[in-house]
Amino acid sequence: MGEIDRMLAANSEWAQRFPGSKDVRPVRRVAVVACMDSRMPLFQMLGLEVGDAHVIRNAGGVITEDVIRSLTVSQHVLGTREILLVHHTECGLQATDDNSFADLVERATGRRPPWAVRAFRDADDDVRESMRLIQESPYLVSREVRGTVYDVASGKLHEVS
Repeated sequence: MGEIDRMLAANSEWAQRFPGSKDVRPVRRVAVVACMDSRMPLFQMLGLEVGDAHVIRNAGGVITEDVIRSLTVSQHVLGTREILLVHHTECGLQATDDNSFADLVERATGRRPPWAVRAFRDADDDVRESMRLIQESPYLVSREVRGTVYDVASGKLHEVS
């Protein structure tokens, strides 16, 4: 049995216990932008339940044009007003740089990506950059943003100022 088969079987079991749908608007009016790293169980570590928050995940949790698009929908259509950024220690994007990554992809596929991977060296510095990009976005109703870094070894968040 492949991994996707296991996931589909787990969904079948979960659907039997499904409590029903929630309102599309997040109850806590918050959007979380986080890295896609599988070591971060966002709902458990942030005390969230289904329906509490929008969760936007990508490599590095970096602020891209598509993240701004999603936050804009989240705020204008669905009423969120706060944004929490969650980066983490030992991120895969800290192990490369934009040019090396583009070279790697080009060698493997014959095509160079038209977008930057947005690699970084220091998670705290990248959180600050992400907060700056949100605060400067002309599309958001609220720029109430706080940034954190999750320690994958301890499970603790520290806030970045």
